Formats: sequence, C-alpha cells, structure tokens
Amino acid sequence: MKQRENQREHTFTLLPYLWRYKWNYLAGIIVLMLVDLFNLYIPQYTGEIIDGLSRGFGSVEIRELLIKLLLAGLVITIGRFGWRYFIIGASRGIEYRIRNDLFRHIETLSARFYNSHKTGDLMAHFTNDLQAIRMAVGMAVITAFDAVVMTLMVLVKMVVFVDLKLTVLAFVPLILVAVGCYFYGIESKKRQTEKQAAFSHLSDKTQESFAGIRVLKAFVQEKEDYASFAAAGEDCMRKNLSVVKLRTVFGPALDAITGISLLLTLLFGGRMVLTGAISIGQFVAFQSYIGMLVWPMIACGDCINNFSQAAAALGRVNAIFAETADITDHTPSDGTPAKERIQGEITLKDLSFTYPDSESTVLSHIDLHIPAGEMLGILGRTGSGKSTLAELILRVYDCEKGSLLIDGTPIDEIPLALLHKSIAYVPQDNFLFSDTLEENIAFGLEERIADNPGLRSAIEAAAKEACIHDNICEFPDRYQTIVGERGVTLSGGQKQRSSIARALLPDAPILILDDSLSAVDTDTEEKILNNLLRLRKGKTTIIIAHRISALKQADHIAVLSDGVLTEYGTHEELLSLGGFYAHISEKQQLEQELSNI
Repeated sequence: MKQRENQREHTFTLLPYLWRYKWNYLAGIIVLMLVDLFNLYIPQYTGEIIDGLSRGFGSVEIRELLIKLLLAGLVITIGRFGWRYFIIGASRGIEYRIRNDLFRHIETLSARFYNSHKTGDLMAHFTNDLQAIRMAVGMAVITAFDAVVMTLMVLVKMVVFVDLKLTVLAFVPLILVAVGCYFYGIESKKRQTEKQAAFSHLSDKTQESFAGIRVLKAFVQEKEDYASFAAAGEDCMRKNLSVVKLRTVFGPALDAITGISLLLTLLFGGRMVLTGAISIGQFVAFQSYIGMLVWPMIACGDCINNFSQAAAALGRVNAIFAETADITDHTPSDGTPAKERIQGEITLKDLSFTYPDSESTVLSHIDLHIPAGEMLGILGRTGSGKSTLAELILRVYDCEKGSLLIDGTPIDEIPLALLHKSIAYVPQDNFLFSDTLEENIAFGLEERIADNPGLRSAIEAAAKEACIHDNICEFPDRYQTIVGERGVTLSGGQKQRSSIARALLPDAPILILDDSLSAVDTDTEEKILNNLLRLRKGKTTIIIAHRISALKQADHIAVLSDGVLTEYGTHEELLSLGGFYAHISEKQQLEQELSNI
C-alpha cells in the first residue's frame, strides 16, 4: 500500500508546466525585483527631504528628490502591471493546461474508475483544486519571492542607511515569525485537505439532487433532501471556518510581532535621534522600513496558506493522474500486424466474468458463436448477465477467464479505436446530450455537420429507419430542437428511438441494442425490427430484450439465467423445448390477448 501511495505522489508534477512558462516567470521575477528595489528608495528619499528641510536645502535639491520620488513611483506602477502580466498570466496558462490534461486523462480511464468516483467529486477537481494550484503558482510564487527579497533588501537598507544595532534590535522579534510559520503550515495543510473534501461532498450532493430532481418530487422528498443538503453545506461551512479561524489567529499574531518591532524602534530609535546618533530623516525612513516589513510578514502567512491549500489539491489531482486505464491496446501475441477491419464474427469460449471488487460471478463458462451477418437475440431475467455480455464485446471490461474473439482474433489484440468504430451500441439509459436532436443523432460520426451539411439527409434517413422522424417533424424546431439535459424534454420512447437512429447512422459491422425497444409500443417495435432486418442484412446484430416479440425474428436466440447459457436455438426450437423461453412466450402472449379484450 505504501509503495502504491508513493507512486501516486510522484505521478504528477508541476515542473513541466512551470518549465513551459520559465521565461514568463524569469521576466516576472526580474520586474518584481525592480519594483522592490525602487520601493526601497521611497523611504530614503523621504528621509533625505526631511533632513534637507531641517538643514535648509535649496529648492533645486528638493525638486530633484521629488522628481526621483515621482520616477520611482512611475517605475513601481509599471512594474506592478508587468509582474502581474507575466506571473499571473503564466498561472492562468498553467491552470488551463492542467485542466485540459486532466480531462484528457480522465477520458482515457476505464469503467472501473467511473464506478468508484462520483461526478460532483470530479467536478471539484476541475474547479476548487485547480484554483488552489493556480493560486500557488501565481500569487503564492510572487508573495514567497517578494517576502524573501523584500525582507533582505529592507534589512540591508536599514543597516546601510540607518544603523546596524537598531536594525538587529527591531528584527529579533520577527524571528518568531519563522517558528510560527512552521506550525501554521502543518495545521493549515490538514485543515485545507478537510475543507476541499467537504467541498467535493457538497458538489456531489448538489449534482445528484439536480440530476434526480424528478424522482425527488415524485416521492415528495424535497424536505428530506434539503436537510441532507443543509447538513453537507454546514459541514463545508465548518471546514471553511476552521481555515478562516486559523488565519484570524495567525494574522493578528504577525501584527503583534510587528508592533513589538515598532515599539522597540520608537523607544531606542527616538533616543538615538535625541543623542544625535541618527538624524530625524533617518529615523522616519527607518520607521517606514519597519512598515515595509509588515507586508513580507503578512505575505508569509498568505503564502503558507496558499501552498498548503495547493499541496492538498495537488494530492487529490495526483490521485487522478495516478489512475491508469484497465483497457489498453495490446500487441498481437504472435507478432502479426494489428487488425485493420472487422467483419463481425464473434466467438465466446468458456467465458467467465466477475466485476472488479465483487465476489459473485456474473457470467460463467459461456460458449457462444455468432457468425458474421447473423442476428442474435438474448433473453434473460434482470441480473442474468445480458448487459455484461454486451460490455465485454465492447471491451468495457476484459474477461478474466476464457476467451472472446472477433473474426478469430482475441479481442484484446484488436486496436481499441478499430473496435469501438466497428461497434454501434444503444445502451439501456439512452443518454442524450443537451444539444439539438440533429447533433445527438450525428454524435457518432467523425465528420461534423458544420463541415458537411450534406450529412443532414443521412441523419433524416437514420431517423426514419428508427421511426422517430415523424415525431421530430412535429416539433417547432424539428431537428434543431434542444432536447435538454439528458434528453429531459423527450419521452422514454423518443429517447430510445433517437439513440437507435444514432447507432444506425454509422452503419457499423456490429450493432448491439441493449433493451432498446422497451419503451416503444408493439407496432413501432415491429416497424423498427423490420427496418433492422432489411438494413442489417449481412451485418452482425445483437438484440437484448425482455419481450419475445423483439427476438423471434432473430437467426438464433440465447437464454441466460444467473450468468449461465441455458437455452440456445431459433424461436421455434426454443418453443419446442418447453423451457424458460417457452414459458415467457406463453405468458407474454396471454398478456397481449388480455390487453386486446
């Protein structure tokens, strides 16, 4: 376990991103040093003007000092814009690139990852965590560098322009800041981790509630869900307040230490002015320098807070980047060239499968052969392994025992790009994106409609074969109708048929319909099946269904029971066996007759 954790810690690093913007940081730091350098001259010029006035400086000398003050202010103004442009700009660029890389990486991960990570938690990585990292590589870098450089420069100036003993006396209390910062950093990182975990939980709760709002309203659970949301919000508030409380203690502590330095300066510096050891102008400049040390002290606290928050965020992002895809391309074992085309023959030999982190076997010793161009129907009770079988053919998971071959080639030796391009799939949930119907149906195409408007005729043809075209024409915006999140504005049958049209459009060698006709009436079902028989002639089609009417025209039908293939044959052969298939057929036929009375 420790080895795995160590691997995760070193999986993702900011160094490549920082290196990409090295010139931005170099330019920003140079400009920042110039700003700090010119800041040091403001108290010096002020002190010299005061001493000059007390000694009767001529107006020309004072005018020169005033001009120097104005020039220093102008350089500081331009410089502050400069370091913000270079360093803050670089931090925004780093955030942008990490977000893109994180999204690209997440899209490569397998189903196991999505089964164990909630949507709201993933969203928190893209918002809260990346914002924390941006602050660390932006403002925290500026404050850390500025605090160190400014402190050293101010101390040197205090020693050279004023007095060494007075500088040491004023700086001794500030050493306590280093000790305080150490303990503050440890506690801050702990609280930041808890804060971000609470934010992730709140994000996930919010997303889940919005996604399931119709179920919540149907079961009148709004109050209960609000109570759950309020509890998550209160926990997030407490964790945020714990961070704020720590900062409110640390901030005044820094002010107190700075106040002690100012007090010592007033007591001993004032005496030195009275004895003539330093001038009044030097004393005023020294007070200004002490005031300038306040910013590095405050910056020290902010810097530790930002770095602590970023460290916690980086650990969470690291955990995502450390995840690897379970399903990857494999080189053919015999050294033969990778397959370039799929015909559609599917062979399962003694195939068994158990889901990750599960002990129960979902499929057990399945032997099945689907010749290219055949239509296979699959029937079985809920939980019998029908959808799992489809996912194995799609290679969402790898089978653990036995073998699955396509056109005689082990499925793990077929390039994933070719496999997924050659299989059209209609899942049970019929997911539609919040876009137009036209874009949803064309989703599986490599070419975009904007680049090839001629695709619209093919889209309409697919919609007609799926028996959804007439419904679409009834909408005011026809194919430009926005379907809403997850297709919420469509009925269950309309979503199913839109998904079928999407699958028919690419004309893939293999088509899998996973209970995709359950929400349509029997007449529409019959039309779609007849269209499939005509369109899919010579191409492999797998239909998973609970209704016998959707399966009886298949070339062969497989019956699964508790993950075991119990019956196999044509519609007539299975009826003659008098088993589960015949029982379901008789029962559904009786239900149909009763509904017609």
